[in-house]
Amino acid sequence: MNGRYGSLEAILGRLNMAVEGAGRPLTFMEVCGTHTMAIFRSGLHSLLPAGLRLISGPGCPVCVTSQGDIDALVALADIPHAIVCTYGDMIRVPGSNGSLERARANGADLRVIYSSMDAVKIASENPSRPVVFAAIGFETTAPATAAAIDAAKARSLANFHAYISHKTILPAMHALLSGDASRLDGFLLPGHVSVIIGSEAYRPVVERYRIPCVISGFEDIHMIAALMRLAELASARKVDLENVYPQAVKPLGNPAALALLEKVFRVGDASWRGLGPLPGSALVLNQAYEAFDARRKYALPDTEVPEPAGCRCGEVILGKTTPAECGLFGTVCTPTNPVGPCMVSSEGTCQAWFKYQGTRIPEPSKASA
Repeated sequence: MNGRYGSLEAILGRLNMAVEGAGRPLTFMEVCGTHTMAIFRSGLHSLLPAGLRLISGPGCPVCVTSQGDIDALVALADIPHAIVCTYGDMIRVPGSNGSLERARANGADLRVIYSSMDAVKIASENPSRPVVFAAIGFETTAPATAAAIDAAKARSLANFHAYISHKTILPAMHALLSGDASRLDGFLLPGHVSVIIGSEAYRPVVERYRIPCVISGFEDIHMIAALMRLAELASARKVDLENVYPQAVKPLGNPAALALLEKVFRVGDASWRGLGPLPGSALVLNQAYEAFDARRKYALPDTEVPEPAGCRCGEVILGKTTPAECGLFGTVCTPTNPVGPCMVSSEGTCQAWFKYQGTRIPEPSKASA
């Protein structure tokens, strides 16, 4: 298998040389849940040199959704005659008063959809019933939500509303680096989000915090190449922004998607699991589309709700702890009986550890200390 930087063997050779040349342990964070799962699924950790530690960040959209937002979605399922449309990952996320899955078992009309336009279609086919679309995700899925809301407005679907919990990745990176920049030597940047916002969107982060950042795709060779370049930059003590996924990610992103986001949304504030309230980190509906806001329609309060007792999901998604360091992991909290969203989501770090490594795996930080 060959890529831009040669064969996999050649890339691994350069990676090992760079880590050895750094003269110190290196710690990189991937800020994409898809990267997290792909890294574990491919066994990439087993190929990394002992002096390199790779930790997961807040790149799983379900995982960073606050407990208050999950409780609000469960409450929406109790609206008489309502149809709640959601992507599959949200079904089993536990709230303070149960999950959407439990609400469905109790009689709620909950429908798993695969496209935001499915929710618009359901609303069109059921004009006498309220339809609520659970819009969760980063910039990757936000354009699809914007398209659905724009379509609902064009069709005058008064029964269609969206519970918007779209977050943007850059404020989370700023929060991470403002809190403890010294523990990270670089970022493995998300491919999906970068397709939308473009590689140059990260330039202020690189320049402000003087930290290397490399955008990667999701094939094994893409991720290894990105880690190689991060290691080479860190070893040479150089700060730069690189894109090893140029076939999909352009400097200025996707102009059509960005224009649609600007048409439907404005910047607002959001509460993140682990990070708490972050100003300017949310996409909220513009005035012209506020009639489709489920929060306004059903007067849902913005409340801070604590995580379940003993759950360390908030620390896991910040890279402050590993799943194995949580007392609930693999015992009380499992994929069939999840306590927190990190064990539920297909992009969750806890599920990745449980699914691909079991409940007992070597601690990377010990190997690289």
